Order: sequence, then structure tokens, then C-alpha cells
Amino acid sequence: MANPPPPHGPYPYAPPYGQQPPGPSPQRPAGTSPQPPVGPYDPQPGQPAPHPYDRQPHPHPYPHPQPYAADPGCQFCGARPAVQATVRGHQGLLVLMRFLSRRGMFCRSCGLATYREMSAKTLWQGWWSPLSVAVTPITLLMNLGPRGRFRKLAAPAGGFGPSLDPGRSLLRRPVALLFLLPMALVVLAVPTLFVLGAFVEGAGIGKAPTLAVGDCVRNEGDWQDQDLEIVDCGAADAEYKVTRRLNTSQDACVGGEMLADAEYSPDRMTISCLAPAR
Repeated sequence: MANPPPPHGPYPYAPPYGQQPPGPSPQRPAGTSPQPPVGPYDPQPGQPAPHPYDRQPHPHPYPHPQPYAADPGCQFCGARPAVQATVRGHQGLLVLMRFLSRRGMFCRSCGLATYREMSAKTLWQGWWSPLSVAVTPITLLMNLGPRGRFRKLAAPAGGFGPSLDPGRSLLRRPVALLFLLPMALVVLAVPTLFVLGAFVEGAGIGKAPTLAVGDCVRNEGDWQDQDLEIVDCGAADAEYKVTRRLNTSQDACVGGEMLADAEYSPDRMTISCLAPAR
């Protein structure tokens, strides 16, 4: 038969919460505060126990934390100052194209070296497909933005390695001729065509001759596409002779005569009649 539980729980001799246990309590001098429990920090013999708030905290696992670097430096040499930029390139492969880019942090020397290298390759690799003829100039113009940012930086310093050598400027490299020579030809072609056209017009080259009544001509083409040349009437190749001009609507050529185009008249509007020279 089981025994009934004690009236005050499993610890029958424990006083209720908030009451002192029966029996004499130790006396402490007036004006003194109760000593806190010592805990795991045991004082040395003959020394008072330390106050809980005087204990030193556990040392930090990283006694000297490093602050975050705002400027990570150049990705090639680690030098500073550096700037975030994207340098682009382009290749034309007959019917295909390749769009190249190199993005990251660049110091002044490494940035200029990357810009000149990729732009120089674009100058001779970027023209070999139909669409690349338009894409290549756009790519070169887009690289002028990063180039300007690189040139504004101070000289690199404090890197973990040597910076890239920028080398000669882009316009002083042989590949620049592949771009400058066609552009120069285009620029010079426009005024050259104007000068040549004025010379041809002034010299009468390619211009239809003006026929006068009594001139003899020969036709180097057919009558749908006339090519009349003035010749001597006594020459063997004289085929037709100009007999009259149709100045009014009532004028007409007689039977057997041919009609010369209006471009051979002085006003480029009047038709001439051509009779057989023999």
C-alpha cells in the first residue's frame, strides 16, 4: 500500500517562499551589505571576494578588428586610388559578332593599359562583319568614358604588385592607321567629289553637244538612247544633218527625217530634225 505524499511537497522541511528558515540567523555588523555569492571565482586565502560587477569580461576573440576598406584597390596590382569601370571591345567574324568587356576596379596605369589594349584590338578586329561596321565606332566612343575617369586618378601607390604598362597612346600605334586611313578617305572624298564635278561640268565632259542647224552628226547609240557626236559634214562617218528646229507646235519634220532629243538643243527643250547626210 503506497504512502500518502507529505503535506508540503517533496521537501517537507523547506519553509514557504519568502520566509526565513526557523532557527538562529547569523548576525552581521550594522552598516554592512550582504556579501554576494562567490560563484566560480574563488578568492585567494586572506583576500575579499570580488564584486560581481568588477569581474573582467571574457576577452574578444579578435582583439584588433580591422575596419572595412572603402577603397579595395586595383584588381591587377592592388594600388590606390582605383575606380570602378567597364572597358569594352568588339570583334566581327564575317556573319557573327563578339561583344567583349572587362569590368572591375582599375588604377590609373592598369585602366589606361586595359583601355588601349582592348581599343587597339577593336580597331583591327571589329570591322569584319556587316553590322560590325556600325558597332565598332559605337564601342570606341563608349570607351572614352572610362578613359576620362582613369586620366583623372592620381598616380597609383601602395599596391601588392607592379601596375600594368599603358604603353604608347592609341593614336600612335600602327593599328590606329586601320581606322584613321578610312576615316581620312571619307573626309577627303566629299570635297574631292565636289571639285571633280565642277571640273567635269566646266570642261563639258559628259555633256550633250548643242546642235545648230547645218551641223552633221553621227549616232553612237540607238534612237531610244541617243549618243550624238558632231562630225565634219565631208567625213565618211557623217550620218545625219540638222535641217531645222521645231520651235512651235505647228512645226514638223518632213518624211524620212529623225528627231534629235531635246537635250541637244540650246535650251534643252527644243527638238531638232535630222535628215540623212547622203
